[in-house]
Amino acid sequence: MALKLNPYLNFDGNTEEAFNFYKTVFGGEFAGEGIMKMGGAPGTENLSEEEKNRVMHVSLPIGNGQTLMASDIVLSMGHKLNTGNNVYLSLHPDSKEEADRLFNALSEGGKVEMPMEDQFWGDYFGSFVDKFGIGWMINYNPNF
Repeated sequence: MALKLNPYLNFDGNTEEAFNFYKTVFGGEFAGEGIMKMGGAPGTENLSEEEKNRVMHVSLPIGNGQTLMASDIVLSMGHKLNTGNNVYLSLHPDSKEEADRLFNALSEGGKVEMPMEDQFWGDYFGSFVDKFGIGWMINYNPNF
């Protein structure tokens, strides 16, 4: 069975900012219609102007058939965001140099938990929470 896993992130009003940042790191262009706003969806006439301007959906291809996706929550629709340590995105680049580049770019303005270094299990690894509250792990293994 072929299976593709695409991480889907939720933000509280700063999806567009976060994804413009992620686009500077990963490159490429947003998929489909780009950044789709809540106000463009049917049934959103009663939303406030601020909520209409929130992101309904955005997709950013990040290579090898993988896509990072996200949207903003809308409080008036009953959404609630709980930011925590329950989700990390684990990236597996194909070189130590790319691991360092991704770590340095994505962790800028965030909080480093483990700096990139060779680990006892044989991988080159680091972890951090970015400036948007998203947890990331960068893991390079030359044998994979």
